Amino acid sequence: MRFRPLQLPGAFLVEPERIVDDRGFFTRTFCRDEFSHCGMNPNIAQCSVSSNNIKGTLRGMHYQTPPHEEAKLVRCLAGASYHVIIDLRRDSDGFLKWISIELTAGSKNLLYVPEGFAHGFLTLRDNSEIFYQMSKPYHPESAAGIRWNDPLFSIEWPGEVVSMSDRDRQFLDFVPES
Repeated sequence: MRFRPLQLPGAFLVEPERIVDDRGFFTRTFCRDEFSHCGMNPNIAQCSVSSNNIKGTLRGMHYQTPPHEEAKLVRCLAGASYHVIIDLRRDSDGFLKWISIELTAGSKNLLYVPEGFAHGFLTLRDNSEIFYQMSKPYHPESAAGIRWNDPLFSIEWPGEVVSMSDRDRQFLDFVPES
């Protein structure tokens, strides 16, 4: 695996290296020791899959509040998706900054999202499926979110949002505490 640091501290693009032969290919997508060596949280407490029927489905911007912050390792299993992460860590040089990355089933790349980040995505194709590995179990009382089009961030989504949950639609703008 190759670990490419992204523009926000602690975030990485993980590029699996394929071993190809006449049967197909083999690749590792996770190694506790390698993740730990790069400063990433190597714990996996929960795995989930998000299936999205139509292009333009938006999920986000989700995070868990302290003490239940979670790191995520995200991969697109089918279709394509545009992922946005926002650094909400007050002590970070990246505080309130966001970046985006496209994940596709064909690329096999993964996005590592550190604890203290909000994460969301927009599907770019019908029948897109996203696989998550999380460092902590889901804790409903700590589940939080930010409005997907909060003017504080001015996120540039690459297409029209045609489907979103009522919960995500009702998230408020982020208010940085003083």
